[in-house]
Amino acid sequence: MPFGRDIFLFFAALLAGIINSVAGGGSFITFPALLFSGIAPIAANATNTCAVWPGTVASAVAYLRGKAYTPEARRILPALMIVGIIGGVLGARILLHTPQRTFTRLIPWLLLGATLVFVLSGRLSKWMRSRLRRDASGAAPSAEFRTPRPLLLAGLFVELLLSVYIGYFGAGVGILILALLALLGIENVHTMNAMKTLLVSVVNGVALLTFIVGHRIVWHAAVVMVAGSAVGGYAGAHFAQKTNPQRVRWAVIVIGFAMSAYFFVRYR
Repeated sequence: MPFGRDIFLFFAALLAGIINSVAGGGSFITFPALLFSGIAPIAANATNTCAVWPGTVASAVAYLRGKAYTPEARRILPALMIVGIIGGVLGARILLHTPQRTFTRLIPWLLLGATLVFVLSGRLSKWMRSRLRRDASGAAPSAEFRTPRPLLLAGLFVELLLSVYIGYFGAGVGILILALLALLGIENVHTMNAMKTLLVSVVNGVALLTFIVGHRIVWHAAVVMVAGSAVGGYAGAHFAQKTNPQRVRWAVIVIGFAMSAYFFVRYR
């Protein structure tokens, strides 16, 4: 890969790392950047998974060292992880068996769908915060709550669908997992974030293993982008304290719609 493309991918990943640390949505930068660098769409998607995975693992480990998990979270987490692993492998295998031309035509729709989810994430977050406030004001303590079995089974089915999507593409899914956990009765916001981060890390991890076995990772690009996202994530931790996250969110939304429109025209 030419040195100029290395620089381009590094700074794209650096910007994505900053965006992820402030508001999320860094994949709207990294995935198109891989496409612009000339990597085939399916390989670009697989490489993007490899590039963003170390960051989510680092966050998951940080949560595991803390005390974020409630008794109910620990009770349902094994089932959620098993279903997530199954879904992640299924999604990755579906991607590997998707014809290149078909996936190419799906790219603008996937980007548009992820952008719309990102747009709606603000309302979903407000709904979850209001729900958590209501629970804190009058509901039973979280430690005594047990998710009803029918609700848990329905939640596992929804999680299977979300995990298949993560393995296949994955952008914008974090807020949907948070909403699912809220519906399952997880009330503590730190517990929800810890569970979301762990689940996404596990699902992306098994998808990444599937991509490695399928020889779809462009390793040179992946290493460059891992380095860039690490620098960006570190810088973003300081940047986040000095900027308005809402402005960054709107910038991500504009980028998402712009990339969707570009690829609709390019792959029509």
